[in-house]
This record gives sequence, structure tokens and C-alpha cells, in this order.
Amino acid sequence: MITMIKRTLLLLLLSSAGLASAAQLTDMETRWLTAGSAVLAYAKQELKLPIDITVQPQARATDVPLALGFQDGRCKLVLSMRGNPGAEDILAGLPAEQRPLMIEAMVAHEIGHCWRYAQGVWHALPAGFEQAAQAPAQEQAQALRLTRREEGFADLVALAWTQHRHPQDYAAVAAWMRQVRQPATGTAGSHGTLAWLQLAPSGASFDAAQPLFDQAASLWRQGLLRDE
Repeated sequence: MITMIKRTLLLLLLSSAGLASAAQLTDMETRWLTAGSAVLAYAKQELKLPIDITVQPQARATDVPLALGFQDGRCKLVLSMRGNPGAEDILAGLPAEQRPLMIEAMVAHEIGHCWRYAQGVWHALPAGFEQAAQAPAQEQAQALRLTRREEGFADLVALAWTQHRHPQDYAAVAAWMRQVRQPATGTAGSHGTLAWLQLAPSGASFDAAQPLFDQAASLWRQGLLRDE
């Protein structure tokens, strides 16, 4: 009965998000979207975010399993799992019962991106911060920094969501995110968000009295001071 209810809710969610039927989905796609269904419902029904779900018929070699794009004023949650043998490598080593938690956090991360885009503040700094002019030779470094800042905000949204929905599992999710974000080369790169993750070692780092995105934004501003 529980499985049937979840599938019915998923069908309703996919219909409202631009994907007509769960029958079009593979088992892996269904598993990921089911894990993220609470976040997606929150984004669509409470936040009224303009988000569609897109399934790639064939992943490219460089595709990650879950990503967010923007097109014609709408967010596109893109699943690239078909023909992608490494789609679930990011979950390797995790106990089976923890995998839905991490997928849910990843979906919340992407919703954080969508929220920034919908607010018209993508790559914008908050009030009180200024972006110094960059010489042409520094443009690549600046592009990496802008991406890293957005990734930092989205990671904090994922953690704030986890604390809101699964406070008993916060430590496991936060530890996994820190592991995933460890720089492979010793430099931060575009997804090196430890400056922000280290500000939220426990769920108590977030002010539950504030709206979810305000909770993330408060810590994000602190992290911006470290990301120079």
C-alpha cells in the first residue's frame, strides 16, 4: 500500500513538472525521483518554482546523473542516467538505507540553484559585498569563483533541508557531503565548497525560526568572507 501511494504521488508530481508518466522512467530514474519527491513537491507546490524534469535519452561521457539547467525562464532538472555506467558512483560505499537520504540532499541542492535563478540573483553577491573588477587574465579564475559560490549556497540549502526533514540523519549527510567536496587536486575548483560546509558541522548551525533559504543565506554570507 505504501509503495502504491508513493507511486501515485510521484505520478502527480511528474505530471505537474512536465513529465507525463512514470511509465517513461527506468528503475533508477524512478528511485532517484522518489527519493527527491518531497523536495520537488515543496519546490512546485509551496515555492511555486518554475521547474521541469527532463530525462536524457542517452547520457554523454561527461554528464553527471543529476543537474540543473535554465531555459526560457524555467529550471530544468536533468537526469542523465541512461547509458551512464557511473551514474550511481557518487553513492558508492554507502549503506543501502542511506542512499535515498543522499539523493534527497542532491535534489535539494539543485532546488537551491533553481531558487537563486528564479529570484534573479544568479551569480549576484548579497548586499554589503562587492565584486572587484577582474583583469582579462583572471576571467577564468573569476568564473570558477562564481560557480563555487553558487555551489556553496546550494550545499547549504541541502543541509538546511536535511535538518528540517531528517534531523536524526544530519550528521551522516553532512559528513558525506564533506567527503564528496574534498578537492582532488588540493585546490578548491568550481565545486570546492568546504568553506561553507565547515560552517554547518551540526544541524544547530541553522536557525529553525527562519525560512529555509534564509537559513542557508545567513551561513552563505559568512562563507563568502572565506572564499577569496
